[in-house]
Amino acid sequence: MKSVDPVELAIFQSSMHSIAEEMGAALRRTAISPNIKERRDYSCALFDAEERVIAMGDHMPVHLGAMPMSVKAAVDAVRMEEGDVAILNDPYAGGTHLPDITLVLPVFVGGGSKPAFYAAARAHHADVGGMYAGSMGPAQEIYQEGIRIPPVLLMRRGEMERGVLSLLLANVRTPEEREGDLAAQLGACRVGERRILEVVEKYGLAKVEELAGELVAYSERLMRAELRSMPAGTFVAEDFLDDDGVTDAPIRIAVKMTFDPEAGSVEIDFNGSSPQVRGAVNAVYPITWSACFYVLRCLLAEDAPATAGVMYPVTVKAPVGTIVNVVPPAAVAGGNVECSQRITDVLLRALAQAAPERVPAASYGTMSNLTIGGLDPRTGGPFAYYETVAGGMGARPNADGIDGVHCHMTNSLNTPVEALEYAYPFRVRRYGYRAGSGGKGKFRGGDGLVREIELLADSQVTMLADRRKFAPYGLAGGEEGAKGRAVWIKADGSEVELRGKGSVYAEKGDAVRVETPGGGGWGKAGNRE
Repeated sequence: MKSVDPVELAIFQSSMHSIAEEMGAALRRTAISPNIKERRDYSCALFDAEERVIAMGDHMPVHLGAMPMSVKAAVDAVRMEEGDVAILNDPYAGGTHLPDITLVLPVFVGGGSKPAFYAAARAHHADVGGMYAGSMGPAQEIYQEGIRIPPVLLMRRGEMERGVLSLLLANVRTPEEREGDLAAQLGACRVGERRILEVVEKYGLAKVEELAGELVAYSERLMRAELRSMPAGTFVAEDFLDDDGVTDAPIRIAVKMTFDPEAGSVEIDFNGSSPQVRGAVNAVYPITWSACFYVLRCLLAEDAPATAGVMYPVTVKAPVGTIVNVVPPAAVAGGNVECSQRITDVLLRALAQAAPERVPAASYGTMSNLTIGGLDPRTGGPFAYYETVAGGMGARPNADGIDGVHCHMTNSLNTPVEALEYAYPFRVRRYGYRAGSGGKGKFRGGDGLVREIELLADSQVTMLADRRKFAPYGLAGGEEGAKGRAVWIKADGSEVELRGKGSVYAEKGDAVRVETPGGGGWGKAGNRE
């Protein structure tokens, strides 16, 4: 490839990133559900004709790393023409878990016969059917988790495929909300299409393709340069998920990271991880790939382009049939939210051996998924609430961890109290920091949160959480963070400890209190200057 002017490349990089960010802003502004509008549980990205990601918004890491596989699955399965939009959520066809629905829009330039780019938007829908309201419960096979959408066309030549939409909406608890959120995703993809066409009009297709290719190559060069700075050798780590909600057996995730500084490459091998399990914490391969992408991306400067080139120097080995690369019909709802966090914890634990001055202690390590559903007495219709509750960030080698923040594979927000009480039959009794839950050390881990919600209607309450048995680890002598817990508070004042993975039917006047883990400490206490 001929030389590209660095200034021109930097301007192009900013242009592509701003398009992905604008897509996300459009999605957020026009969405219906609090989970997308308030919590920002969505991600947007742009891809070139070869389905290589060339720009990502600053959105959800667990979405973004896996999204290229969704785009590829859509392109392989469906012949898309101008005006078409593909939809999918199948975890075994490039997806992650069923609530994450991805739309892929092909962008054609100048009447071309093949797409020159793709715009993609993924959003977590608060319900996609299944056994549990909110579609995030302890199921034991994927058929129990909700409607499974292989790559199909949602729009054909600019017209909605009403049969596909009707089939989808007939299988969810909140069809109006789902239709509104899908419309917001469509709008986001249209924004991406319009903006990339404006860039092509300004520079010409050939120039844009050249710059896109160079941007991918630039990411690869940055990643290889970073890997060349790592010490040669193999670094081994392990950690455990508490259980799968079916049995009490812990689930091992093991990793070996082998750095080859001469080649500027790394091999990440998950051999030795537990076999896939009956419960819903299984991770499909895109999740594992996404966690690897996230951890390695964190090594680069903040302004480094997050493109496909980041992973070119990386080999990921995830044995088929294990917890990190499951096969059908395994349930996977928690793989996206719980197993992904533990994979990240394990990768960082191994990386801390190679670069101890750069890696924080374990953060809270669970998204503490809470779903509540029932009939809203204000409307007489069904409601489905979903939220991941933040926790404590792990202490850093040079600073305390942050209190009550979403870390690692999630990059969302908590639903504001006002929005939550407006949208659902709830009353928030308590919302604040869980004092003292961060691990002690030279630098202390961040504190978790306490959130207590009173139910104003009979409801199904479901938890899908972890770090109840294995606490977030400290590093360099720092202490562990506090473990998480959840309590069902009945109207008579009695309390029942909720399992990390389970579902109960609560009555009006009952409440649920979630206490999230704190982050691990870094360094021995008393050594702080």
